[in-house]
Amino acid sequence: MPLANNSYPPVVVMGVQGCGKSTAGRAIAATLGLPFLDGDDLHPASNKAKMASGHPLTDEDREPWLRAIGAEIEAGLAKGTATVVACSALKRQYRDLIRSYAPTVQFVHLDGSRELIAERLSKRDHEYMPPTLLDSQFATLEPLGDDEAGIRLDITLSLGEIAAAAAAAVEPSGH
Repeated sequence: MPLANNSYPPVVVMGVQGCGKSTAGRAIAATLGLPFLDGDDLHPASNKAKMASGHPLTDEDREPWLRAIGAEIEAGLAKGTATVVACSALKRQYRDLIRSYAPTVQFVHLDGSRELIAERLSKRDHEYMPPTLLDSQFATLEPLGDDEAGIRLDITLSLGEIAAAAAAAVEPSGH
């Protein structure tokens, strides 16, 4: 599958809740000149309701959501546009599912300590992700593997540093 927009691949900004996926994703998209999609917008109402009640999603709950994300990335590529998407993509199998739609996708794993992320969560009010789900997110997280296309970035970096490092990591060779 050809790459789009100046040969940039699609990018998924991944990690547990509260790591800054949406904020960093918007900054990365702006840096690369690509559109941004918040994967949270594709969750079905049933998933949002389940999370809002304090229950973590199962693999079965996540599959249609991940397929919708993969399909959005694939549709963008079909139109010649790579997309930057914020999506937890916590497990390797979830990332593999997204890759089945867009094999050129690269991942930016925003990594931080449970303590720092819990502190961030205490200062925000999310529509359906209560801070009580953080432990289940960390329990589910399978960090980006060495054989997976992408980069792992520490969330203590500034937003500008994260965007610059991510852009440099996904920049195709020859640019």
